[in-house]
Amino acid sequence: MKMTQTAGWQLWIRLFKNKGAIFGLVVIFASLFIAVFAYFLAPDGSPNANRMIPAIANKKPGFHMQFLKVRVTKTPEKTGFWRKLLNGQSDGFRYIPLTSVRRQGDIYHIQQYIDEDISEPAVYDARQLADPAIVELHFRLGTDKFGRDILSRLILGTRVSLAVGLVAVLLSLTVGIFLGAVAGYFGGKTDNAVMWLINVVWSIPTLLLVFALTLALGKGFWQVFIAVGLSLWVSVARLVRGQVLSMKSLEYIEAAKVLGFSNTRIIIKHLLPNIIGPVLVIAASNFASAIIIEAGLSFLGLGVQPPMSSWGLMIKENYNFIITSNPALALIPGVAIMLLVLAFNLLGNGLRDATDTASVTTAS
Repeated sequence: MKMTQTAGWQLWIRLFKNKGAIFGLVVIFASLFIAVFAYFLAPDGSPNANRMIPAIANKKPGFHMQFLKVRVTKTPEKTGFWRKLLNGQSDGFRYIPLTSVRRQGDIYHIQQYIDEDISEPAVYDARQLADPAIVELHFRLGTDKFGRDILSRLILGTRVSLAVGLVAVLLSLTVGIFLGAVAGYFGGKTDNAVMWLINVVWSIPTLLLVFALTLALGKGFWQVFIAVGLSLWVSVARLVRGQVLSMKSLEYIEAAKVLGFSNTRIIIKHLLPNIIGPVLVIAASNFASAIIIEAGLSFLGLGVQPPMSSWGLMIKENYNFIITSNPALALIPGVAIMLLVLAFNLLGNGLRDATDTASVTTAS
């Protein structure tokens, strides 16, 4: 037990000496924090950051303007901490962009912003308005074609990308570890059957397999997660099978069989703990792959559906602006995808180097 703990500490020490892995961990933990507290961090805390203000569509980063808050309900719904954490909080009022305002008693005379150099007069009673009635909003990354805040949509998209990666990895590990361990340990016909299934699934291009699963399960949030997860288990199963095959003839496994330990106990307590390093490496790689696949599905309209925020969906809605006046609308979510995928790949490379070094040290 002491040797196992020492080897584990050595692995972590080697990992933390890898600057790329540290950068990946920092980005991943920062993304995780953003995803959990997305509705508290986003300037637009409404559900799905879906506050549409068409008059200010396609504004560039740094845009800001004053707005009049007009009630749409008499008493906006109060939301508790946990409900807001999960789903955000409805506004309960409309945002009217304005260029100027003048108050006479309880009457607000405004010039409502319509477009560049175009405005129209409007009058509102103070009883129609929220408190405070006038606010200034800053759109640090600009607005999309519906007048929604890009920064808020980007923050909410972090939640979708990490969630699809987590569910896909857990599903792929569950299926892959089970089939790979069973095939490698029992061999014979069981191994032949599992390898036949692996080869069949492996022969189908990943994107086409995900398309088929998505169409079979339907469009939606959880359907995408399941489809992506079921397309990534093959690499896990092949890895686990190879590791179990190389370890099942070792002396301590033979001793466990002689002592009468059950096959289930040998696999779970003696084989799987010793292959956790390679499994973590491929889990990090699958996490990155899941993020890219989800973004691709959303871009093609088969992934997360509006009004939910997804980085792939943001690129789909705004890619036409790349060659026009506001390329940031599509480039910003693209950079976010690249950064998060890079972080998981760097972490995977760091884990691979740490586990390889650890295995060499242990063997010597």
